[in-house]
Amino acid sequence: MTWPLLTLAAYAVYLGTAFVARTVLQYRATGDSGFRGISGRPGSSEWLAGVGFVVALVCGVAGPAAALAGLEPVGVLDHAFIASIGALVAVAGIAATLWAQGQMGASWRIGVDEAERTDLVTTGAFAFARNPIFTAMVATGAGLTLMTPNVVSLVGFMLLVLAIELQVRVVEEPYLLTTHPQYGQYAARTGRFLPGVGRLAPQSSASSSEQAVS
Repeated sequence: MTWPLLTLAAYAVYLGTAFVARTVLQYRATGDSGFRGISGRPGSSEWLAGVGFVVALVCGVAGPAAALAGLEPVGVLDHAFIASIGALVAVAGIAATLWAQGQMGASWRIGVDEAERTDLVTTGAFAFARNPIFTAMVATGAGLTLMTPNVVSLVGFMLLVLAIELQVRVVEEPYLLTTHPQYGQYAARTGRFLPGVGRLAPQSSASSSEQAVS
């Protein structure tokens, strides 16, 4: 039962620092929590992205809780070495999440308000990938899942990846292309989640419907 308990502890640190503490710091620094909530009408892609993210967070807690209640891990992933690697990845992911969040400064948000315009951050971690916070969150989720690899944890991780893909492609990129004329050029030279991967075609600065070139 050691790994499920460690997973819950790591998850508590993750939620407490990347969401609660970050929101408090943002409010103290700017007078705004940065929280914009779930956008879109119920059933829309935007709405599904937000709800999927919330469900993924719940599954992240439910997975190790289910393990403590007796749910067996997926056999091929049930190994102390894999769990140890997962713990290292989770710690690195949490640290990277906090680092990237800090680099956004006053522009950090959870969700999108289409009537709002914040500064476009393209330096630091954002010079290598357009969404380094989400990249770090996926790494964190993968690590936590490997620490307690049961069906609930795996479903939660898949939901997390799907929700992030929807949030970025359907919600944030169209918003940024419309709000920041320079975003098209930035997206043409910078990968979506990893360096060089998922760059937008140069003409996407004029249209948010262009396909990624890689």
